[in-house]
Amino acid sequence: MINRILIRIKVLQILYAFYQNGGSDLKVAENELHFSLQKSYELYHYFFLLIIDVTALQDRLLDNRKHKYMPTEQEMNPNTRFIDNRFVKQLADNKELKRFVIENKISWSNDADFVKSVLDLVLASEEYANYLQDPDDSYETDKKFWRTIFKKLFCENEMISEYLEDKSIYWNDDVEIIETFALKTIRRFELEEGADQPLLPMFKDQEDRMFGIQLLREAILRGSEYRERVSHHAKNWETERVANIDMIIMQLAIAEVMTFPTIPLNVTLNEYIDMAKYYSTPKSGIFINGILDSVIDELKNEKILFKA
Repeated sequence: MINRILIRIKVLQILYAFYQNGGSDLKVAENELHFSLQKSYELYHYFFLLIIDVTALQDRLLDNRKHKYMPTEQEMNPNTRFIDNRFVKQLADNKELKRFVIENKISWSNDADFVKSVLDLVLASEEYANYLQDPDDSYETDKKFWRTIFKKLFCENEMISEYLEDKSIYWNDDVEIIETFALKTIRRFELEEGADQPLLPMFKDQEDRMFGIQLLREAILRGSEYRERVSHHAKNWETERVANIDMIIMQLAIAEVMTFPTIPLNVTLNEYIDMAKYYSTPKSGIFINGILDSVIDELKNEKILFKA
């Protein structure tokens, strides 16, 4: 589930913090990277818990209204389609989700106001009103409703994104990417799978599992060498004025080029140039592209690099 785009971002963040903290303990940096990636995987499960908890909250609110003093006819006989959603019931019974929640002790129990805000967002939506009136009362309709709600109301929602980023500093750059994986998972749900519906694994395979650690180690252990190459080709620039984050991005890009021969050069370069545009200045992408091209030509001429 955690793809290489997110892994690169996490490694960049850890490498930046490594140098900010004096750059002395590789093992601490590796542990921090593992913890940061684990928090990303937690966020994936938190999204599913949010769907469950929003539904459960509405169930409690309807029940409270039904038992209040002199309830109205509508309060006595509410439309329960939302709380009876078959997809949500299947999600709440999911064995993998239950196991992860217990093992990692994750919960929205301390975020009652946020859960209520999300519920209000859903109840006020046109999608909710249309869902209650939809004549097709089926599992597929139930699933489609939550897929639509997640895509249109959750994804890139400023209130939700800001709250999640405040909840964990590790989620500052995770939300948008993890939302796509949650959405993909919802789409994959099948009624026949019941509680055994598989969720996405933390990593696609062992190569992805080791990618981040190998990249971080290479960037740190050969960091001085890579920085010297960058400085040599940045001689027309004042090296002291090169943004620290730009230097780290280039260091990381060279480490990836040298460590992973099966990753095409253009893939690596494009990823780090995009990162520079996001994490540094608007002009950093052009600068980094030029420097990396020169470094790669140099490595090829020295017969150190044999990539096409």
